[in-house]
Amino acid sequence: MTQTLSTTAQISDAAAEALLEGLVRIPSPSYQEAQAVAYLVDWLAAAGYAQAFVDAAGNAVGIIGSGNRDVVLLGHIDTFGGFPDVRREGRRLYGRGTVDAKGALCAFAVAGARAVLPPDVRLIVIGAVEEECPTSKGARYAATQYQPTACLIGEPSNWDRITLGYKGRLVLTWAWRGALAHSAAETLSPAEEAVTYWHAVKAAAAAFNADKPRVFERLDTTLQELNTGQDGAYGWANAVIGFRLPPTLTPQDVLAMLPSTNASITPFAQEVTVTAERDTPLSRALRGGIRAEGGTPAFVYKTGTSDMNVVAPLWQCPIAAYGAGDSALDHTPDEHIDLDEYLRSVRVLQHALERL
Repeated sequence: MTQTLSTTAQISDAAAEALLEGLVRIPSPSYQEAQAVAYLVDWLAAAGYAQAFVDAAGNAVGIIGSGNRDVVLLGHIDTFGGFPDVRREGRRLYGRGTVDAKGALCAFAVAGARAVLPPDVRLIVIGAVEEECPTSKGARYAATQYQPTACLIGEPSNWDRITLGYKGRLVLTWAWRGALAHSAAETLSPAEEAVTYWHAVKAAAAAFNADKPRVFERLDTTLQELNTGQDGAYGWANAVIGFRLPPTLTPQDVLAMLPSTNASITPFAQEVTVTAERDTPLSRALRGGIRAEGGTPAFVYKTGTSDMNVVAPLWQCPIAAYGAGDSALDHTPDEHIDLDEYLRSVRVLQHALERL
């Protein structure tokens, strides 16, 4: 596909909005991002990025500047499932990904094209694939390709807030198999086996949380899936249980504290909690951009996870997450972004990039 922009150095607000709406109109749930990736790569090339390509993992990548100091803006181009109607209502744009997180990714792309970069900076904008699923394929590949001196993760936090931390993650499958008994017997049914174990997991988490008043310090757990069945003689129950980890627990710690069970447990999607330093050149540049737009910057810590959990332990550089939009709208049928807030976040990012 071919896109033509009126200018390369000065991307208009209308062009910035068109980029976001165009990308949102392309469904890109995890594992199905190729069309959206091609659209973004085409836009990056038209906007003046010296390199614009699809990498070996399927990520959209744009590189501008030729300095020896890499700054990575890592967003994700995949979205949660479902495809609510894409529409505008006044200055609100509705659609899957407007907030989580095509809004932040498009702001990265526009700000990078607009910014007059310091001469020693090479800016790398990445639209990563598979962030919304346990694989995090795009970020894991990018982590092997670059060694930046600073990194911004594209996630919604409202235009005047900077996210410094994300909880860790563990997801496990619990699989029980056993002989059936008459419903009048005292033997637990497959469904009761699963529910009994789930209650034991919740009790273990509650015991850990008893003296933890702050949400970021607590171990959260969710029963994500539960399926049962039988073939007439034997029954089965499968469950998927997710955990959000505080800084004091690793995935291995959680596995060790799980209640005993007569079922098999298979862990996956294991990520440690990540917290960034508050006062870094990156943080100061972002705060300066927020103040320049009339805001009062604030720091937040999120109970979810992001690609920050993947790359921060490896890159060991100043890092934070930033993006316009209300994260309470993530994954909801009402997902939408205020386009004026989106444009304000672009200006914050441009300010920050020029002052790094």
